[in-house]
Amino acid sequence: MNTNVGNIDRIIRIVTGIFLLGLFFLEGNIKYFGAVGIVLILTSFIRFCPLYTLFGIKTCKR
Repeated sequence: MNTNVGNIDRIIRIVTGIFLLGLFFLEGNIKYFGAVGIVLILTSFIRFCPLYTLFGIKTCKR
């Protein structure tokens, strides 16, 4: 599995994921925001996004 998520993209994904998880825990009735937040955080840690592969996007320099 090749990496396709760069450093700036990782930071944006982590911040957005934490924000969405915060909305999920504060509001409670927005259940899909929590799932999207978890996916964003997970893809930032493994440095691979399956959607980027489908669209041919690569934000890392390697």
